[in-house]
Amino acid sequence: MEARIAGSAVHYIEHGDGMPILVLHGAGVDHREIAVALEPAFAAAPRDHRRLYPDLPGMGKTPMPAAVMSNDDVLDLLIGFAGEVIGDHPYLVVGHSYGAYLARALADAEPDRVAGLALIAPVGAGTEQAAPRPQHRALVSTVDAERELAADLAETYRTYFVLQTPQTLERHRRYIAPSAALVDWAGLTRVFANWTLRDRRRAPASDDRPVLILAGRQDSIAGSAHAQSLADHYARATVGVLDRAGHALLHEQPGLAAALLLDWLDRCDGLPTT
Repeated sequence: MEARIAGSAVHYIEHGDGMPILVLHGAGVDHREIAVALEPAFAAAPRDHRRLYPDLPGMGKTPMPAAVMSNDDVLDLLIGFAGEVIGDHPYLVVGHSYGAYLARALADAEPDRVAGLALIAPVGAGTEQAAPRPQHRALVSTVDAERELAADLAETYRTYFVLQTPQTLERHRRYIAPSAALVDWAGLTRVFANWTLRDRRRAPASDDRPVLILAGRQDSIAGSAHAQSLADHYARATVGVLDRAGHALLHEQPGLAAALLLDWLDRCDGLPTT
């Protein structure tokens, strides 16, 4: 599917009905990586939800508009997308990595519409990323990536996953590598040179929306300190720092991540937790 926002095309897929959930993937991939990780959890939820997975600008089938020069421009595009595709209805936002950075800003900018927020392996502004991060190392390695993948794909696989198993190798081969091949790196470099989002916060200082924050204990890209510090901004935040998980925690700890996501959905839907 495609939406036209201020003259720019935004490709997206959607599943289900009910309360809309806008799901934002990370940098260097497209919607496929996060969709394959989250759809099993959404399918297990007591209530159906309308899940919207856009390809962010310069990734997947969404081209990088020439006028998009900064992350503020990307955020404006997302606000327009939500208005066009969701309308005036309240909605939830989920983001992974770069998508979590945008998701948090979207929730700040639209506090009357964003009813809940899930941040997975969130990155932040440059100063927030200065916190110590562990060196990348594989905790489990039961596959020969060099034999199974081309040399460049084997390298990205080894540096992304801390659990290097047949299951994560298949995820990488089927969903991550194909989406990475579509990235407009020149466009992303231009935007990321203007990384820091300006403060558009309209939410109250004590934000009481249901929030989930997940980080991998072994995440060498975002670390876990920033994720833990975000809890102070949200009065109803559940924070999970998952062992045996890096930046790809949704693929490495799918059961635990799904359980916490389902609890967050129950809180957003006003259902009793079990």
